[in-house]
Amino acid sequence: MRRPDQQTTTRPAPEATLGNGTGPAGPDAAPGAGPAAQPGDPGTGPDTPPAGARSAGPGEPSGPPAATGTPAALPGTAETGTAETGTAGTGTAGAGFTGFTGEPTAEGALAPYLRGQAAEFLRSLRLHHEYSAPADAGGHGAAEAARALRRAARRIGGSLHTFRAALDPHWADQLRGELAWLTGILAREHAYANRLARLVDALHLLSGPTLPAARGARAAGEAAGADAQGRAALGVGAARAAALLERRLTLARTRSHSAALQALGSSRFHAIADAVALLASEVPAPSGHAGRAAAASLLEPAELAEQRLLTAVSALPPDDTGPYNEAQDAAWHQARLLLRLHRYAHEVVLGGADPGLTAPGHALDLHRDAVEAAGAAAAAARTPRIAPATAYALGVLHADQRHGVESARAAFRETWPYATALAAP
Repeated sequence: MRRPDQQTTTRPAPEATLGNGTGPAGPDAAPGAGPAAQPGDPGTGPDTPPAGARSAGPGEPSGPPAATGTPAALPGTAETGTAETGTAGTGTAGAGFTGFTGEPTAEGALAPYLRGQAAEFLRSLRLHHEYSAPADAGGHGAAEAARALRRAARRIGGSLHTFRAALDPHWADQLRGELAWLTGILAREHAYANRLARLVDALHLLSGPTLPAARGARAAGEAAGADAQGRAALGVGAARAAALLERRLTLARTRSHSAALQALGSSRFHAIADAVALLASEVPAPSGHAGRAAAASLLEPAELAEQRLLTAVSALPPDDTGPYNEAQDAAWHQARLLLRLHRYAHEVVLGGADPGLTAPGHALDLHRDAVEAAGAAAAAARTPRIAPATAYALGVLHADQRHGVESARAAFRETWPYATALAAP
């Protein structure tokens, strides 16, 4: 997957691993990256680890070693495909790289990280309640608090999945499943709103004075005449298509908002909040000799997670398979979820994000947004008894979003730092 001379990105550098000057130093960490955290996908469990990942064992972080002390602010992911803002845990990152073995341990690195994220979860929950008061309901502060709440929940859930062997497995599985449910519920409203804005903006651009170049070569006169007819038809149908999309997505957003409010007032959510509150003060440790041995070092689960990411990227379809192949979307979504788990594990082990993966992570976020927008346009085009001009506008919009999918895939390939992974057959 990587060049023979390329060190693993999850091994702390000698300076960090020596710590107290007595522990052996691990191999140097190669530069990597921590992509932005990704938004929740409506209708799915966006924060649920990909299928098959759990059976492979613990986590997948990697990235440059962080100096001892407080970790730097980490990029995250707002649920719109843009870089997520916020910080990782509030614990001291350097503490995890000292000790007898010179490697990060559950007590030295994972527990402070989880406690810090639990504190951030509770702080965001308090702000969300304050901003959701009748006087401030629907304001910008409530949306920011909800995003911060999802960020903390995703980091906790991802770390519980990756480092399951270093914790009480039953407790970790139960809390991770509940956090996945919560983040999925909270993410839908935001995702529908951004999808509507993306599609309406694209319609405005497409119905302007020019249309995107058609595929294939045509005679100049024939192309000019067809484009003129296409612009006229698109101009008629664009307004109707925008109105149709607004009705559909606004209804979906309203329902998601109601579902989120209902979830936040449910006994299930209060149980999650109680569990996170306990996590802020105490992290359940594994029982038995095998569990304590698994918690002794976090490097093995982190490297397993990294290897799963590299394997998933190497299995991505090549860029010469032709356009509009929607069957390939699932593999790219899998890579995005594994990249998120990898980034969270990197934050635990090395105390900071890996900047080399920020651009690839952003490209995968854009890919997810474009795929979902194209699906929304296609679903709207299947509405019974719509006018032909409306259907034509939605078809053009769908093609435009699929072009966005191809562009995001190309951007990922250009920015992915491990070229050998993409070159694998």
